[in-house]
Amino acid sequence: MLKAGVLGAGHLGKIHLRLLQESKKYELVGFFDPFTENAKKVAKEFGYKLFDSVEELIAAVEVVDIVTPTLSHFECAKKAIEKGRHIFIEKPITKTVLEAEAIKTLASQFHVQGQVGHVERFNPAFTAVKDKIDTPMFIETHQISRIQSKRNGCSCSFRFNDT
Repeated sequence: MLKAGVLGAGHLGKIHLRLLQESKKYELVGFFDPFTENAKKVAKEFGYKLFDSVEELIAAVEVVDIVTPTLSHFECAKKAIEKGRHIFIEKPITKTVLEAEAIKTLASQFHVQGQVGHVERFNPAFTAVKDKIDTPMFIETHQISRIQSKRNGCSCSFRFNDT
């Protein structure tokens, strides 16, 4: 069982914490979130161990689950990889292609595995139509959810070249 820790305890971070806690493949060691008030609330409410720093969490685990704002993905991943930790990063991987390429290079140099959380490809709405999409001209998405989000996403409409 791999020891895992989560960086970030916002909406998605709490989901990652719960799923790791329920997993039979990972031992959830704990989490770090720089927003002290939220971090203490999450630790108290769910009983997860709260670490005092990113570095302390990374030192205690084998896998780092990065669920922070995109702007910090690269720095978090770099710190984890340089300590020989495997990483899972929520999408998008980084804010620039150069940063993404640097993560790929670092992971290779330090012999660690990395994965990006492109989970929407398993969304039943997409899997139901994937064989019907041939040459779309554009894809338009709209969020249809009770959950407040910083970006739109989720439901899709497609327009094909021949329609």
